[in-house]
Order: sequence, then structure tokens, then C-alpha cells
Amino acid sequence: MFAQCPECLTVFKLGASELAAARGQVRCTHCNATFDALVTLCEQLPPEPIGELDRHVDLLAPPALGAPVFRPPVSTQGALFFDPDDRRRGGARGPVAPPQFTRRQGPVEHRRTWPWILGNALLLIALCGQLAWAERARWMDDARVRPWLASACAAIGCTLPMHRDRELLQLVSRDIRPHPSVPNALIISATLQNAADFTQPYPTVEITLSDLDETRIAMRRFAPSEYIPDAEALAAGLAPAANAALVFEVADPGKNAVAFEFRFE
Repeated sequence: MFAQCPECLTVFKLGASELAAARGQVRCTHCNATFDALVTLCEQLPPEPIGELDRHVDLLAPPALGAPVFRPPVSTQGALFFDPDDRRRGGARGPVAPPQFTRRQGPVEHRRTWPWILGNALLLIALCGQLAWAERARWMDDARVRPWLASACAAIGCTLPMHRDRELLQLVSRDIRPHPSVPNALIISATLQNAADFTQPYPTVEITLSDLDETRIAMRRFAPSEYIPDAEALAAGLAPAANAALVFEVADPGKNAVAFEFRFE
């Protein structure tokens, strides 16, 4: 039999062993393309010059084979080849066994599913715990959730960090002036007030210096320990309605820095 590569149109001679090896899939040794040999499979080549071999048309139903050449004999004796028309006619056939897929199977063994259910439940609990731990800061600052967390901590003997709400921290006053003793330096002072009804930790203060076009020239963040030297006052936090004087010493970025902005984190 013969088949043609669809890429380079090379015609190859092949037999049943090559077709059966990969269900009709073969590889062209000329262009290394892999193709289906069954598409152009033929028993005889057309006269030369050979162009493209005819491609087989896909049928909706498999073709029926009507010329058998072998059938297992009924008895131990029988011919290998016989006339298809010389068949047994008449006579009752014996009982035919039902197909294998219709036979009743034995009882199905039910596996235990509760270990899988328990394992999935434990994994779900662990996942929820990880999500809650990752978002712990947001839950602790939520006014609806914090009382429940405080009750739970009181029961197990732990202490929650101080509640914080940066929107309730207000600047009462602020000022910037040249440093009286250090050249090329500035002193930035501000008064911070806690407008909340609970004690808040001192925030990280971000100061930005900009020019007339609001272009940033310099920026620096100050941790609470950098502007509150007293460790006890830092640990106690800023009480409700209390004020704190903040003083920052920074390098002078130049005469273009005419505006400054505070932000709390």
C-alpha cells in the first residue's frame, strides 16, 4: 500500500505493521512531519507524474464488510477458506450468552467517606485561620469585631494591640523654619491631636516637601521612636482628646521647597 506526506508530497510504500504501530500515524523521513497515512492510503499508484493522491472521504457510519475470508469453525475440523455463500442454513442456534456489560455485577463495596470529609473540614478550618491571621490588623481595627476579639483575648489571657484609626488623628498646628544652630537644616513642628474616644498608638509620620507646582522634592518617614524619645509615653500611646508636640529636624532641600504635607501611617 502507499501513502503520501501532506507537507512535502513524498509518496511512501508501507504495510500493515507500519499502519498498526501508531493507529495510522506515521512520520515522514524527508521533512520529519507526522501525518495520518490512512487519509491517502491506496493500493495502487496513479500513472506518473504523480501529483497529490486522492484523499478518502469521511463517512458518517463505518463501511460494512461483506466478503469474509475466515471464520472460526464450529467443530474441530473445518477448512480455512470457504465459499461465503456456502453457509449453514436453518437449524436452531444454541443459547447466546448476554454481553459482558449487561451481566449483573457483584455487590459494590462502599468505601468509608468520613475520613475524607473530616480531612476536608480540617483543611477548610486551617485555610480560614490563615486568612484571618493575614487580615488580623483590619479585624482588630474594626469596631464591630474588636469587642469579640477583646472578649476572646480576656478568656485566654492575651492582650490586643491598641486600637487605631488614622482618620481620627488631626493636626492642630504645624510650622517649618530654619534650624537656629545647624546650617542647611530645617525644623518642622506640629501638634497632633487624638480625636477618637480610645487610646491610639503613635503613628509613623510621613513628611513631603514640594515646590509651587506640587512636585515632590523630598520625602521622609519618621517612626514613633524617632520623635517620641520617652519609652513609657510611647508604650502608653496617645490618650483620647490628648495632644502631642512633634518636632522633626531635616536637611534643607533648597529654596524651591515652599510647601510641606503630613501623612500618617
